[in-house]
Amino acid sequence: MQFFSFDESYLQRLRGGDFPTEQHFVDYFGQLLLIKLRSRLRSPQAVDDIRQETFMRVLKAVRTGGIRSSEGLGSFVNSICNNVLQEYYRSFDRAVPQDDPPLDPPDTSIDLEGMLVAKETREHVRHALSMLSEKDRRLLRAMFFEERNKDEICVDFGVDRDYLRVLLYRAKQNFRMLYEQHEQCRRAGAG
Repeated sequence: MQFFSFDESYLQRLRGGDFPTEQHFVDYFGQLLLIKLRSRLRSPQAVDDIRQETFMRVLKAVRTGGIRSSEGLGSFVNSICNNVLQEYYRSFDRAVPQDDPPLDPPDTSIDLEGMLVAKETREHVRHALSMLSEKDRRLLRAMFFEERNKDEICVDFGVDRDYLRVLLYRAKQNFRMLYEQHEQCRRAGAG
């Protein structure tokens, strides 16, 4: 798939209801949303419904000035899609009838050991992140926590997509090394 760079004139045409621009917008993001939603939903009808709702909300926001920068259009569409998907999950959970009690009731006991392991893991991750350089920390945060568009990250870091891949590889390697060092120190202290 060919990536498209959105500019202010594109956003203005979209705001103005220019049919060819709207058609391009729906075709371009329709493919991306289809890939994303097919991996998360079984029902083709649900995929279509969520895509349509996403487009409706995004176009409404564009026309009412809810998005001001063309550079954020891709991440904005992705965020709206995530919101619609979460609403779908919540509405689906509410729609499931609960007339009959489950045959095997779920175990409601608290998994203290699992909670402790999860907490320790979070602390190890935080520690490793705090030891990284500011650049590596910003890059990993943008990619994995904020789930930003790679093109936006390239602009922020002043690099092209090929070099972004190199920076990301290095940042992940540095993180892995620091995480493993911290884990070894912890084990040595416990033993």
